[in-house]
Parts: sequence; C-alpha cells; structure tokens
Amino acid sequence: MTISEPRSVGILGAGRVGPVLAARCRAAGLKVDVASSTDDPAPACAADVVILAIPLGRYRTLPVELLRGRLVVDAMNYWWELDGARPDLDDPATSTSETVRAFLVGARVVKALNHASVWELEHLAHPPGHADRRGIAVAGDDPDDVAVVAALVDALGFDPVPAGPLAQGVRFEPPTEIFGSDATAEEIREMLERFPRSQRGRVVARARGAA
Repeated sequence: MTISEPRSVGILGAGRVGPVLAARCRAAGLKVDVASSTDDPAPACAADVVILAIPLGRYRTLPVELLRGRLVVDAMNYWWELDGARPDLDDPATSTSETVRAFLVGARVVKALNHASVWELEHLAHPPGHADRRGIAVAGDDPDDVAVVAALVDALGFDPVPAGPLAQGVRFEPPTEIFGSDATAEEIREMLERFPRSQRGRVVARARGAA
C-alpha cells in the first residue's frame, strides 16, 4: 500500500547527521528509530521511510534483506578524504545513489537530504511560507516514492525541490554548486538548471554520451 505521508522514520547512522535528522523528525511528530553501527537495525528498517546517514564508503554494510521493499532515502556522500580513492563512487557515468540502489536489491531509493549542511538541518528549518525557508532537492524514479519523501522534507521544515530521476542526484552530490549551499528552493532550481554548464556537468555529460 502506498502512503502519502510517512508516520515513522528509521535512521541508519548515529554520527553527526543522524541525531540532527532524528530531532527534526521528532519535532515534526514522527516516530523515530535510530540505529548506530552497533545496534540492531531491524526496528529502524521497519519504518515507513528509512534514511541512510552513514559514510557512503560503508554502504556495503547496509542490511540488504531488511531494506528489501522499503522506501530508502539516500542522504550519503562520497568523501575521498574519508573513503579513500573509490572509482566506483566517483564515476561520472552514474550517480552514487544508483550505485547504492544496485546494491540494495529490491529497495526503493530516493536521493535527498545529502546536500544540506548539519547547520542548515539543525537551525534553518521553518514552517511553509517562511521567508528564510530553505530547499532540499529530491531525485527518484518512482513518482509516488518521490511524493512521500517530499512530504517528509516538508514536515522537517524545508521546501522539497523535484530534481528528476535518480540519475540526476549527481546534480547535488559534492562538489556541485548546490552541495552545502543552504539555498532557498528557487536558488536550488536555478542551480539544477545551471549544472549542465558547470565543469562537473560537462564531465558527466561526456561520460554519459550526451551531445
């Protein structure tokens, strides 16, 4: 059964981002389960939406069977300083979220929340219509799943900005213009449109065979 708005959120990862997202979820009245690397991930993986908030370089430690069939938000990022040289995570021919989806067989993956700084998530959440409300890009292949994640983003205090299919998550990975910009929804839309003309955008276009 498709849900329109999540009632519960599981968060895999208890580093810097996980606890902040958990606090935002609780403030929105959502049931939250957070699992660190030493916890049983089953309760968190049973939530309506599961947010991946571990270092991307450790994505192969994720519980594939527990996430099968689940709506998963990929909030992870590749940092070569932390993850080391990983050509599989720095391949311009694909987005990192597509790599994660290929590993999480059967999971429904949507990219969101990765480009916001911890400061933005903690301090810049506002109700709809607030002049200082920031935007969060959302990319995914299934419209219903994207709508659910957009509703979650809205509940957390941010304006969801549709960014296209999952492959377009590359437009807000590091080191793109959007990443860490703490921008408004309109500014994010403009950055998404400018991406093809950026240096990274040209690299991605060549790798994907675009004209």
